[in-house]
Amino acid sequence: MSEPRGSEATTPLPVLEKPPRADDPPAASGTGEVHRFWSSRRVPSAIVAAVLFVVMGTFLYDVCAVRAGRSALAWRRELATQLAERPLDDTWVLVGAGVAAALGLWLILLAVTPGLRAVLPMRHIHPDVRAGLHRDAVALVLRDRAMEVAGVQSVRVRAHRRRADVRALSHFRDLDAVHADLDTVLNQAVQGLGLVRPPHLAVHVRRPGKKG
Repeated sequence: MSEPRGSEATTPLPVLEKPPRADDPPAASGTGEVHRFWSSRRVPSAIVAAVLFVVMGTFLYDVCAVRAGRSALAWRRELATQLAERPLDDTWVLVGAGVAAALGLWLILLAVTPGLRAVLPMRHIHPDVRAGLHRDAVALVLRDRAMEVAGVQSVRVRAHRRRADVRALSHFRDLDAVHADLDTVLNQAVQGLGLVRPPHLAVHVRRPGKKG
């Protein structure tokens, strides 16, 4: 995320709280186990489907042509000859087997892992609603809160799954005092996000570099 220029103020994001109604169902405790969001894997699925469609369609066309009395295509005859004559320890056979194994492992990895690493799951407030917060939104909220601390000139925040790196420039006040205020404000902001696993804060404060 880019640093704000000069001393321009950053408007914090509003937080809207819905007052409870009498007919609302009781809120969940938020202590249950919440898993990460699963990606739909549309791009890998589309690529695999397209490749299989082309390969299987070509083979099916050639088989149907042979059944109809035509000769097999030259590439299929050459492929059958190569597979029959080449030994298993041939370099090209080993390369092809390695590529096929790597692609298979990649597809298995995609199938058994959730993906969507940029979406952080939030605690269950309503039993029928599952919410998540993007890491960019987490970084934006932390930056806005950090800019409210006296003495902070600019802030750069990088949010990860387990950690949030905050690097601030302070143009006045003691650095230790600014660091302590940032720790307090940002810890409150992280707890207020409602994440299942709040990221650990790594706060760094320094003076701006000299110009020229």
